[in-house]
Amino acid sequence: MILGHEKQIAFLKEILNSEKIPHAFLFVGKEKLGKKKVAFEFASWILNSPLQNHPDFFYLEPLKNQISIDQIRELHWNISLKPFRSKYKVAIIDSANKMTLEAQNCFLKTLEEPKGDSVIILISESENFLLPTIVSRCQKIKFFPVKKEKIEKFLKERGVGEEKVKRIMKFVQGRPGMAIELSENEEKLEKFEKLDKDLIKIEKGNIYFKFQKAKELLENLDLSEILEILAIHFREKIFEKRAREILTEIQKIYFLTKISNVDKRLALEILLLKI
Repeated sequence: MILGHEKQIAFLKEILNSEKIPHAFLFVGKEKLGKKKVAFEFASWILNSPLQNHPDFFYLEPLKNQISIDQIRELHWNISLKPFRSKYKVAIIDSANKMTLEAQNCFLKTLEEPKGDSVIILISESENFLLPTIVSRCQKIKFFPVKKEKIEKFLKERGVGEEKVKRIMKFVQGRPGMAIELSENEEKLEKFEKLDKDLIKIEKGNIYFKFQKAKELLENLDLSEILEILAIHFREKIFEKRAREILTEIQKIYFLTKISNVDKRLALEILLLKI
């Protein structure tokens, strides 16, 4: 079941029915919105078959936090061959922003020499993480946060109690994937809640305390998750100048984590010192 994104799905169905499928798509939107789920569903429609063990379906994701030029070369080779079972070959590149610059330039050649029987779906949190020449050659589809009411109803239908739904919704920000993850992982939900409560102590803490807290947080959560919770906290104070300044710093660090291998602990320590 796909929660939300009705307009995007309807548009993809129109493309499918037109039988004029573009060579490349770019699915853009925040993490855990459901972009990957829609991409897999769309791929199965194109192939008119389940994707599991399908010889004409290929899936790429980062290895050691990046997609290498060798991965892209292998993909290029695979889609250059004739389809085995279906009319098309379909490839999904998840976290496409993790392609190295070399990999992106190599991938660009694939886009410049499209094969009529291949379809590639890129998934990225932002188009700004990709070369403009790649973005311009893709059919871009934007994904937006799902309405709060839909996610709450979905969780309750899954048997999640009302009190827990309230706890979860504080951190969801319109992302069905995050709602499902927190409903199934009580430990992670508790870690999110602990960080949210600890922010008052962090704001008042000394340098030593903040350094220790940065170490502790990264032992329990991903940096991107920490930044998201910090952002939620300071958005609630958006009318304060200091809160807006901190949000800007959070966005800078978040962007850097998506395009480079930053020193996560150092980045978080610097941020906490500014809080």
